[in-house]
Amino acid sequence: MVITRATEYAVRTVIYLAQQPKDEIVLKKDICRTQDVTPAFLTKILQPLIKAGIVSSQRGVGGGFLLARGPEEITMLDVLQAEEGQLKLNHCLLDSESCARDIFCSAHDVWTEAQTEMAKVLKRYTVADLVRQQQVKLEKARQQAG
Repeated sequence: MVITRATEYAVRTVIYLAQQPKDEIVLKKDICRTQDVTPAFLTKILQPLIKAGIVSSQRGVGGGFLLARGPEEITMLDVLQAEEGQLKLNHCLLDSESCARDIFCSAHDVWTEAQTEMAKVLKRYTVADLVRQQQVKLEKARQQAG
C-alpha cells in the first residue's frame, strides 16, 4: 500500500499551515510556492481537507486558507482519511459481506490486526507533533552544516 501523492501533499500542506501564526490566513500562492505544488493540484488536495473540517477557506480579497482546528487536535489519521477515505488494508475489511471466506480465512485476522495497529500509530501523531519533530530535525541539520 502506498499513499497517494495527494495525501503526501495534504500532510505537507497541513504541517505548513500549522507553522503559521494562529488564525493567520495563508494565500494559495504562498502554499503553492513553499510546497512546490500547482494551484490546480492544491485545490484538489484542499477540498477534502475543508470538507473534513481540517482546513478552512476564506474567499475574496485577502482570502486563503488556515487550519480549522488546532494542530494538536488533528491527527495523521484524520488527514489520511480525509484524502483517502476510511483506512482499509484489504477488500475483506470493507464490510463483512465482501468476502465469504472471512469465517475460516487465517489471513483475515492478520489484515485486521495490521489495520488496527496502523490506525493506532497514525492516530497517535498529531500535526503539532510533526511540527515539533520537523523543528528538531531542521535544528540538527543546521548544527551539522555549520
